[in-house]
Amino acid sequence: MPKLHSDAVEDAATCSNFKEVRTTHLHLDLDVNFQKKQISSWLDLSLISLKDGLDFVFLDCHETLEVLQVKEKESDEKLEFSVKPFASYGTTLAIKLGSPKPKDTKFTLEIQFVASTGPGVCWLDPVQTADKNHPFMYTQGQSVLNRSFFPCQDSPSIKACYSAFVKVPPGLKAIMSANSSVFGEKQNRAGEDQCFYFEMSIPISAYLIALAVGDLKSLPIGPRSTVYAEPSVVEKAKAEFEGVVEDFLKAGETLFGPYVWGRYDILIMPPSFPYGGMENPCLTFVTPCIVVGDKSLTDVVIHEITHSWFGNLVTNANWGEFWLNEGFTMFGQRRIEEHLYGRPWMCLEAKTGQALLRRHLEEEGDNDMTKLRIVLESGIDPDDTYNETPYEKGFMFVCYLRHLALKDGQDFSVFDDFLKAYVNKFKYQSVMAEDLFDFYLEYFPHVKEEKLHEKPGFEFHKTWLHAPGWPPYEPDLSAGEELARPVEALVPRYTSPGEQGSHVPAIEKDWATYQILHFLDSLASTSPLPAEGMQRLLRDFPFLATSLNAEIRLRWCEIIIKNDVSANFTDISDFLKSQGKQKYTKPLYQHMVKGSEEVRALAVSVFAETRENLHENVRDYVTKILQDAKLMK
Repeated sequence: MPKLHSDAVEDAATCSNFKEVRTTHLHLDLDVNFQKKQISSWLDLSLISLKDGLDFVFLDCHETLEVLQVKEKESDEKLEFSVKPFASYGTTLAIKLGSPKPKDTKFTLEIQFVASTGPGVCWLDPVQTADKNHPFMYTQGQSVLNRSFFPCQDSPSIKACYSAFVKVPPGLKAIMSANSSVFGEKQNRAGEDQCFYFEMSIPISAYLIALAVGDLKSLPIGPRSTVYAEPSVVEKAKAEFEGVVEDFLKAGETLFGPYVWGRYDILIMPPSFPYGGMENPCLTFVTPCIVVGDKSLTDVVIHEITHSWFGNLVTNANWGEFWLNEGFTMFGQRRIEEHLYGRPWMCLEAKTGQALLRRHLEEEGDNDMTKLRIVLESGIDPDDTYNETPYEKGFMFVCYLRHLALKDGQDFSVFDDFLKAYVNKFKYQSVMAEDLFDFYLEYFPHVKEEKLHEKPGFEFHKTWLHAPGWPPYEPDLSAGEELARPVEALVPRYTSPGEQGSHVPAIEKDWATYQILHFLDSLASTSPLPAEGMQRLLRDFPFLATSLNAEIRLRWCEIIIKNDVSANFTDISDFLKSQGKQKYTKPLYQHMVKGSEEVRALAVSVFAETRENLHENVRDYVTKILQDAKLMK
């Protein structure tokens, strides 16, 4: 089998010596203690030496992990170890082997440790949950947070299967990103059988190992899908997702090939969860913001399902190649949407994505973070590079690859077949952009023969991967005009002084969600609006302030800030208090600190009230925004 470019990958975000020794399996034995906010843990880490004379194993760890003991399991020999500084987001666990290992030697390290309040291990008091009756804990591994959950080779280039015992307090349930589980049928290390046991038989990167524990109920939503949630939420969640999830899975299989993971379940997270969704295999964690009541934000689940092929099955080899996960997933998500809802709907949804990218570029400028390939220097936290670029610019690059691939008269199925072949070739592996390019040029030889990949201004490497800013190619989204036309006809009523318009449509009832979002994006981009236009907007559409759709409320809050409508500042504070999603929280604070003194003061007061309910990363981002604006020390 030809070597991959990813075989020589460099990963500055890991301190592990993964080119000298590689993980082949992980087994965890966990005892979750909510009173102490600790997980008493054992890890059996199975490894294989990749060189002669291996004498040290270096693992990613974290200052919040207390390592108590390390043994070599085969000999029961206690090993010397030390913990050394590495970066702001982790430490190095250096383990000295009892004797040097020849190449290809398989061995297992038995590590006893305690995980507590690290950034990847989130403990919620009852008041922070939906029902407010029981505590909740969950882990969040992406990008480099699972090193605070367990010592590991925390690089997406390393994949392994895992198993785990999890003991939790009576009355609480544990669930993990695994494709099989039982309760009470196997004994853990302590000989107890009143515990959960999980197995993941498909190799995955360490960041995809996930655990949640809480007062969770479950209901079926499809032949291979269950929704988990707190008791007060589970029926609403079932109504939101029942039926549609199986449609999404079948569409994905039609377009990208077999769904190899067996089950696809969903966990509705507490409100403080910082992401829209996290694509943990077999068990997507999603924000409660998408439980709207009308299935209008179920495209978040389409996105996470698409990661089952792009990200979980074929994975970026380091975090500088994050666009390989997200660009292909955005493209795949929109192909599923097109398959199910038609091209006009998909095109309008894609337009809202482009609007997000434009706003990001206006906010941040054309800096290195707007390149598809990010060069991560040592010490740079991959989470600090997160923005819309890998998603939307990545989507446009995949659209460009399709554009080059299709000859006259060919339809999109030609590129769909390529995606199936790409997934099949690289499944269970991690790749670099060069691996994709080599396979693409082999699959579509005319692109290479005509040197279309080197066309000036559109070069795969020089321009697409390494140039910052807006991409050189935009896909044809004109099919969305039939849905956009009534939106664009209404906008002048609010942006042009004196413009009245003859008819105000009942947009809440008659428009699709992405028409409303396109409308609000247009108003936000031209704000501040004329005073009479803003008054008309408030009068015409009072539902915007109270919508259950978080995407609508985000845009509404942006308009309120940019137009300094102090009478509606409670709309902003109510929304920020209702959830802690990074995608919503961070941009609203960025807008507020650029606003009037009154809205700047609101930013400080709302953050003081909500900071303890936010995920650590989101809390740090908001703190920096307020500090940079000289509103906090």
